[in-house]
Amino acid sequence: MSEKTDQNQPESVPDAVNKHPVTVLLIDDQAMVGEAVRRMLQGEENIKYHFCSDPSKALALANELSPTVILQDLVMPDVDGLTLVKFFRRNPQTKDVPLIVLSSKEEPKTKAEAFALGANDYLVKLPDRIELIARIRHHSGGYINLLERNEAFKALQESQRKLAAELAEAAAYVTSLLPARLDGDIKSDWKFVTSTSLGGDAFGYHWLDEDNFAMYLLDVCGHGVGAALLSISAMEAIRLRNLQHTDFKDPSNVLRRLNDQFQMADHNEMYFTIWYAVYNRRKRTILYSSGGHPPALLISGSSQADAKVHELFTKGFIIGGFPERTFENGEIALGKYNRLFILSDGVYEISRPGLPDWQFEDFRDYIAAECASAQGFHVEKAYQHVLEISGSKGRSLADDFSLVEIEL
Repeated sequence: MSEKTDQNQPESVPDAVNKHPVTVLLIDDQAMVGEAVRRMLQGEENIKYHFCSDPSKALALANELSPTVILQDLVMPDVDGLTLVKFFRRNPQTKDVPLIVLSSKEEPKTKAEAFALGANDYLVKLPDRIELIARIRHHSGGYINLLERNEAFKALQESQRKLAAELAEAAAYVTSLLPARLDGDIKSDWKFVTSTSLGGDAFGYHWLDEDNFAMYLLDVCGHGVGAALLSISAMEAIRLRNLQHTDFKDPSNVLRRLNDQFQMADHNEMYFTIWYAVYNRRKRTILYSSGGHPPALLISGSSQADAKVHELFTKGFIIGGFPERTFENGEIALGKYNRLFILSDGVYEISRPGLPDWQFEDFRDYIAAECASAQGFHVEKAYQHVLEISGSKGRSLADDFSLVEIEL
């Protein structure tokens, strides 16, 4: 349905993002350097400090502590400082952690090599306290932002995964309520494919008595589980005839009662459109009414060769918009050859790459040509055609695709 609001908003992500304190890990074989840095950072709010005097244990400790910045001496026994830089950068848990190398000398060549191996900064030890704290906070801030972005992205992915699962479950439930295909005096076929965000389409048909056969298709505004639930509720009210004081053989009366029962104010400001009709097999007529819904298409005549296309439509407002609305009936007599097509706007509101949008008139002409062809019309072929012209081969359309064919 046009002008739909998407109700599939992901759940709030910020609550899933951790608050990371600034965590400093200093690696230096000199205990006096470790103590000096500890005193510099003492009393600083939101800074946790850890010292490692054994470079051989530095990688394991970093994995355990998850620092937001690493301070590392370049000259240490047993392990070369530049080699340790390479280890940190190859380790998955520390490859992105800011690394500040500490050196006793200002050597451009050593600086260049340290930066080439992945160091983020270079300080001659021991630096001024204010400068050290500023650099620690600067590098940690950037890294914490990265962590929070990653966590937010993972939370969003999980939220979308759960939402997709809910939508798939809802789509399966809607599909399970759709009617069986008929192959008797009345033959039917249909194609129902939900969009990725699940629209609000639903349809059905059933005998009211031995002479009258009801047919209907409705489309709820919006997308998501809420829209699907409303469409199911309305469809079941029709199928189970759960509308008080309703003559289900009178389409205009059915739409009026639906409008009374499903006002937007009572249903999260959602409305729906509907096309409802009753086929009388004794009179060979279709009595129909529209509530803001696209016309059904009837191809009828004395034979397939001379059949003409009729748009079955009456003026009627959306269901749920205003209380106490009345609706009109239309009626048409049938010929010997009859194909009725009931559809939602997801069948024809199609964007075509490099071409004007495919509209109702285009779909009407397509159906007429297919019905007149030797092969005849097939709903599956129509769906594949829409996928092809939209460039959506292998993907879902932007809206639900609902097309019902009934041979009378």
